[in-house]
Amino acid sequence: MIIGASKGIALAVVQLLLQEGWQVTATYRSTAVSFQHPQLQWLALDITDGAQRAALVRQLGDAPFDRILINAGILGPHASQLRDVDDAQLSELFFTNAVAPVRLAESLLPLLHDKQSVLGLTTSRLASLNENRDAAMPFYSASKAALNMLSRSLATQMHKQGSTLLSLHPGWVKTDMGGEGARISPSPRVRRAWSHSCSSLAGVAATTTWITAASC
Repeated sequence: MIIGASKGIALAVVQLLLQEGWQVTATYRSTAVSFQHPQLQWLALDITDGAQRAALVRQLGDAPFDRILINAGILGPHASQLRDVDDAQLSELFFTNAVAPVRLAESLLPLLHDKQSVLGLTTSRLASLNENRDAAMPFYSASKAALNMLSRSLATQMHKQGSTLLSLHPGWVKTDMGGEGARISPSPRVRRAWSHSCSSLAGVAATTTWITAASC
């Protein structure tokens, strides 16, 4: 299952999985996606809406999943100082990028029945104090740092059921969010990251793993 899959990296993941013969469930936020496939089911979900998250869980029932990727997120304000950003913008950014993904993940954990199952959350190396010494995109970076810490807490829950947690850094990818200046197109990046995360790392229980441009 791929959350937030209407475009960009996540849509490329969907297309790759279908090429490899997987049965895929994917979600879109508001506008239905034109891409269709016999083995693909689209469901509507605004990840920030608690009622929609609950409705998705009810709709899925007890259907088991081998892999779940939660990719929803926003870029947030472009300002570099707090005085230039209002509270509502910050609340939306942190809730969308950090709180809502982990809340959804907690709700979906019972669907990861197999001990080889994997749940992935899309983060960014900009969240690292060591990697982002110039504090580029500070508010987006801070929201992803919050996601990383909440993911650590989630890993404790996943350890009890023996499944794997991955925090995936896809690199600077040419998408609506990444912009035309990015050097990586979605499809090649997806193929390499998916190969790492679901093959060589699939047996690592309850860990947080960075998939970076260097390691891929």
